[in-house]
Amino acid sequence: MKDEIIAQWGDGMSFDSTIDEIQVTVDSHVKFGGEGKGPRPKPLLLFSLAGCTGMDVVSLLKKMRVDFTEFKIRVSAELTEEHPKYYHKIHLTYLFEGEDIDAGKIEKAVILSQDKYCGVSYMLSKTAEITFEIRINES
Repeated sequence: MKDEIIAQWGDGMSFDSTIDEIQVTVDSHVKFGGEGKGPRPKPLLLFSLAGCTGMDVVSLLKKMRVDFTEFKIRVSAELTEEHPKYYHKIHLTYLFEGEDIDAGKIEKAVILSQDKYCGVSYMLSKTAEITFEIRINES
């Protein structure tokens, strides 16, 4: 399988692309000439990580017949000080809400996603230390 995109410079610092028939725009921070036309590329990468692992976890929990009413993933990351600035530490907090949630099954699903299924996590783990925690019925 091969993915390919074309990033087209718009104006200023923005770039547009169509991914899976959906228009996506990225832009730089205002202090670097951006105009707020879209998210910055590095935080968008964190969203890709959350989406990838989140989809894995939801799929696995459905197969395990684990019900939950809410699921969020908080991703925090630290950039290096020197250029090229990249995330060298990434921490994911998996937040679940629901009644009688099986914590063991949730932990198993998260570990499977991190260790086996999530390709974004795998790629990022080559340059960053990725850690996670799971919270059930907490904010």
